[in-house]
Amino acid sequence: MVKSTGSWYNVKREDGSVVRCAARGKFRMKGIRSTNPIAVGDKVEYVYDSVAESGVIKTILDRTNYIIRRSTNLSKESHIIASNIDQALLFVTLTNPVTNIEFVDRFLVAAEAYGIPVIIVFNKCDLYTNELNEDFEYYRLSYKHVGYTCIETSTITGHNLDKLKEIMKGKVNLLSGNSGVGKSTLINSIEPELNLKTSAISDAHLKGKHTTTFAEMFPLADGGYIIDTPGIRGFGIVHIEREEISHFFPEIFKLSENCQYNNCLHLNEPKCAVKDAYENGLMPPFRYESYVSILMNDDNKYRQ
Repeated sequence: MVKSTGSWYNVKREDGSVVRCAARGKFRMKGIRSTNPIAVGDKVEYVYDSVAESGVIKTILDRTNYIIRRSTNLSKESHIIASNIDQALLFVTLTNPVTNIEFVDRFLVAAEAYGIPVIIVFNKCDLYTNELNEDFEYYRLSYKHVGYTCIETSTITGHNLDKLKEIMKGKVNLLSGNSGVGKSTLINSIEPELNLKTSAISDAHLKGKHTTTFAEMFPLADGGYIIDTPGIRGFGIVHIEREEISHFFPEIFKLSENCQYNNCLHLNEPKCAVKDAYENGLMPPFRYESYVSILMNDDNKYRQ
């Protein structure tokens, strides 16, 4: 499935043509607590009606993975962003607008939980001052130590666009990030024929305006696909038990082997190796602080 527009789904056939499909009602009756039981990236089976020139989706094939977040609709539990993803590219900006680093860590937790590799793309590097260059190096080295790749890019100077194009080649790539981080502009620079919608930053609040309304999958000229997603301001964690959150911070999980208690939450427990590392400057403070925030506040924060 390559595009969802609410109650209708665009399904790409093996011959490359696209058929418009509706979903059987039973998908919403199976106890799937999601605003979208069928997600972009899903492989489906459908029945085609030649008279109506449309189809009805009858089966969702097993997913290799998916990424999910707390829904903006509070009557539902979650929203599946996309499925069957080879890698995610998380777009981050250090200015115009500033991406909250806790948002980055929340996204990484969700990706770790569902087995999706992430590359962090620090966009708009042409706007970096000396101070912002120092910030980028700090975050790059911090995430490199955890095992994540960071790349800085600019559509103004063309910096690293060829490198990013090579990274995406032959893969199903999920593109995500806050509104205004420039992912659509950057992709248009790499694949001009896609002509994805873009818009300016709001001067009033230095926040991006939503330009992508629905997730949509596009083919890349050199092979592979991108899944462009609506800009999101927050990322609520769902379907992860409280005591499991530390498992998806790789450096915290590794340190926890040396904690006195197997069920240590790394808050106020005695002989906690994680808390000791934090207090002694042996891990980036922002990573531990993101962990604590998710652990303590996720029922209240990042609900839109």
